Amino acid sequence: MNVLLWVIQVALALLYLAGGSYKVFKFDALANHMRALPRGGWRALGALEVIGAVLLFVPAVTPLAAAALALETLALAGLYARYSLKLAATNPLVWSVVMGLLAAGVAYGRYALRPLA
Repeated sequence: MNVLLWVIQVALALLYLAGGSYKVFKFDALANHMRALPRGGWRALGALEVIGAVLLFVPAVTPLAAAALALETLALAGLYARYSLKLAATNPLVWSVVMGLLAAGVAYGRYALRPLA
């Protein structure tokens, strides 16, 4: 189980790092495409995702980082659900829900399933 959690953590960290850096550095394209949040909001979400991606590699704070990323991503999925017109594989809503559920699974796995010492 530990190996599976690490594999999911690494994949999530890479995805959150890519998505967060896109929100921080390419927010003009995102803000024009998705006007639900102002540019500062997209930058803040991107910074949260980049910091969370880095903290997924720190064992002491992994459950907290994963829980914060899960909440942020599922809230963002709600925003996408409200403002998206069609449901397709390329819609960010699909990816947000999957990533949020995986992050919630990592948070649960690292917090509740840790071995008793």
